[in-house]
Amino acid sequence: MISEPRALTVTDLIDRRPLSRFQITTIALCGLVMVLDGFDAQSIGFLAPSMAETLGVPLKAFGPVFAGSLIGLMAASMAMGPVADRWGRKWSVVFSTLTFAIFAMLTGRANTFHEVVIFRFLTGLGLGGSMPNVVALTSEYAPKRLQHVLVTTLFCGMPLGALIGGLASSVMIPIWGWRSVFYLGGILPLVVSLVLIKALPESVRFLAVRGGDPQKIAKIMAHVAPELANAPVTSLVSPDRRHEGLPVKHLFTEGRAFGTILLWVPYFMNLLIIYFIVSWLPALLRQAAMPISAGVAAISMFSSGGIIGSVVQGRLMNGFGAYAVLLTEFVLSTLFIGSLAFLTVSFPLMMTVTFILGCSVQASQSGLSALAASFYPTAIRSTGVGWALGVGRIGSIVGPVLGGVMLSLDWNVQQIFLAGAIPALCAGAAVLLSSRLRGNATAYRPEPDPDRSEAV
Repeated sequence: MISEPRALTVTDLIDRRPLSRFQITTIALCGLVMVLDGFDAQSIGFLAPSMAETLGVPLKAFGPVFAGSLIGLMAASMAMGPVADRWGRKWSVVFSTLTFAIFAMLTGRANTFHEVVIFRFLTGLGLGGSMPNVVALTSEYAPKRLQHVLVTTLFCGMPLGALIGGLASSVMIPIWGWRSVFYLGGILPLVVSLVLIKALPESVRFLAVRGGDPQKIAKIMAHVAPELANAPVTSLVSPDRRHEGLPVKHLFTEGRAFGTILLWVPYFMNLLIIYFIVSWLPALLRQAAMPISAGVAAISMFSSGGIIGSVVQGRLMNGFGAYAVLLTEFVLSTLFIGSLAFLTVSFPLMMTVTFILGCSVQASQSGLSALAASFYPTAIRSTGVGWALGVGRIGSIVGPVLGGVMLSLDWNVQQIFLAGAIPALCAGAAVLLSSRLRGNATAYRPEPDPDRSEAV
């Protein structure tokens, strides 16, 4: 007796086919949102000196402005992930993009320091809500063989947006003032949000898991696989396993508790490192008697390394495995951050090390996001990515604060850099620990594709 072949599911069809123009367009739109996120998130650093002069507030008092945006990012990452897992990715991205567009423009209208703090917090809510959902959308429209490559490449959008923001600021501030940059940073996402309403599809895997309209699923899949436009709708959707109740609790069920914790530790530590370096490296180099231009050049090399590292990260993870690549990167980060303590006498060596450090630290950040997207099943993917990003944002707040505390304690540059290597060591220890947890799946040693167990 010959058994009937199993009907192909949404996941099967996406995994077995080359990328269609529809998928490429969808992922490109997600990348565009990341570029806008990077433009806005980093613009405040370029604009703060001009804003301080206009508002009559000393630059050293701008801590609440920076912190407000980061707190908004943290809160929205944790809140919008569960919302998207219940109501969908598309409208969460659209709403978040509209939010940071509106409040970026309102920041340009601010006349008092307190208004700036409030508007930056509200802008952060929009930025934080969009990121986990564009990561989830990219992951869910990518074939399994390309998920790591496409998600890590997506993260090039952040440093690219920051680079564009820096160039725009240098041109616009002398002519039109700092407010013009915020207006541009609001108008662009406003226009893009209108494009997203028209062109961004809902995640077809999300629709399948949530029992969405079969006709809608079939219509989307006809764009993914045009030759199946006339296929029976029932061949596209198989029974799924739903996760009832609050999505957050499912990050710790079905054997995922250790995996979740071992993702959160490197997320926290790595974003602590990134924001520590970006916030304090120029000042520390200046304190070590290097010229101001050295600090600017070092941050540029760090960002350039991040772009290149993110581009190659996915292919490295596919070729050598996430465990080996991330463990190696955290070991390198530990060594190179510590080595900065002894390289302040050599400008060429300092630039080389900061470039390599940018490659390792920022590539590992994009790699962690790719792992989070692949570790959690569709039903809780936005929640998983959002909460990991939220925990990481706590690290992004702690990093600059720790740098300030160490300086206030009169630590010298060498002591501060050596202490800065400890978080990278802790992140590497979490990855190393994953190999010791027999019988517990982690993002570094995952079980078979969770979406296949859901049959979507």
